[in-house]
Amino acid sequence: MQAGSETRGGWPGILIIWAISVIGAVTVVALAYTGTTGWFGDSTRLGVYGALGVVFATSVVASLAVQLATRRPSGFVTRASTSIAGAAAVVAIAALAVVPVASA
Repeated sequence: MQAGSETRGGWPGILIIWAISVIGAVTVVALAYTGTTGWFGDSTRLGVYGALGVVFATSVVASLAVQLATRRPSGFVTRASTSIAGAAAVVAIAALAVVPVASA
């Protein structure tokens, strides 16, 4: 088996998950900077991190669903891990971006 062939056909699914996490993270960051204070029932300053947690959880569930929908067992773990790792990186960057808002 050729190295890297496990993800060769899975890039569209991986990119979809990364796009979901980028859209969710940008939405949360934008709302945080516009003064939104209520996040899923949490009105504290740190509630924004709960919203980012929801974005990450959505990305993880969507990753598993998208990769299962490909119906290709070969490379499933690699594709799902790549999707989730990218989503985690996006959410981590968003978490750093909202530090000024959460600590104010």
